[in-house]
Amino acid sequence: MSLVKKSLITSKVENIEDNQELSVLDLPELALECILERLPPSSLCQMAGVCRSLRERCVSDHLWERHMKQKWGRVIGSVAYREWKWHVASKRNVGSLRHGKQRNLMRLMSLRWPFSWMKMKVDANNNSKQRSYMPPDSFMTWYLALETGNFWFPAQVYNRENGHVGFMLSCYDAELSYDPCTDTFQARYPPHGRRAITIEHGVQWERLRAPPVDTPPHDLHISDCLHDLHPGDHIEIQWRRNKEFPYGWWYGVVGHLESCDGNENYCHCHSSGIFYGDTVVLEFNQYTPDSRWRTTTISRKDHREEGNEADGFYGGIRKIKSENEIAIWKNLWPSEVLD
Repeated sequence: MSLVKKSLITSKVENIEDNQELSVLDLPELALECILERLPPSSLCQMAGVCRSLRERCVSDHLWERHMKQKWGRVIGSVAYREWKWHVASKRNVGSLRHGKQRNLMRLMSLRWPFSWMKMKVDANNNSKQRSYMPPDSFMTWYLALETGNFWFPAQVYNRENGHVGFMLSCYDAELSYDPCTDTFQARYPPHGRRAITIEHGVQWERLRAPPVDTPPHDLHISDCLHDLHPGDHIEIQWRRNKEFPYGWWYGVVGHLESCDGNENYCHCHSSGIFYGDTVVLEFNQYTPDSRWRTTTISRKDHREEGNEADGFYGGIRKIKSENEIAIWKNLWPSEVLD
């Protein structure tokens, strides 16, 4: 074979190799998995629209569970998870979850993500086999239901109703819906007695938390910390205006008995005995010293709901042990002392 002919053949082989397009699916499995793990939710949705193989990978729970924890972990708790499971089951029973979720996905795309991918998704929806790529009980479906605001989830709101003076340093149960346009929430509070449902808009992320205990808002929390309360401890206590109202959680600290001078070396506030150990003083220092809301007392041994129609009713107590929780309450402290 002549040198010229051999050179032509080699050149053709090289051109063929150069013209071959490599697909992301040609990557080693571990490398592809690492790439997918680093993609944001919008990019995962885009990748899921490319082909069946990528779709199966991009809807994987282990990818979306990480995104759930990163964005929603602080405000989504066990109560919200149960609510979501019930929501999925009820939708499955009426046979509408699958198509509803696809419409919600399109709504999310129109609000935040590229229109070019929206068109691709519409084309993909013409294929009935591709339309069902989101499993109804997957983390991806849940994430998108939260992200679109379609799913109202239970959580708690600090200083409800835009920091109304009557709710300062409290935390109340509500149903929340996310607004992706403003990155805030709409809160829907349950009715208080004859009062209608209250709606609050523009609730910021920092005013939300997942319920720290699994106690419905109308139920008395069973306290397990009463014998472990000492002066200076940070606490939350249930309180409601009357027995028709749901409880809110109010921040306070454990104080000293009147008979104690506050000296740590001689403090007997936690001692056992008829006169001392059975009573716990709770202080709410956001109020003036002469306010009727400044202090209250409870019994360690026989604590139940205590109070009256004039001052409201005190319920269960939880001791705050987390420094992060304490810091959140302190950051919410009112600029002026309350009456």
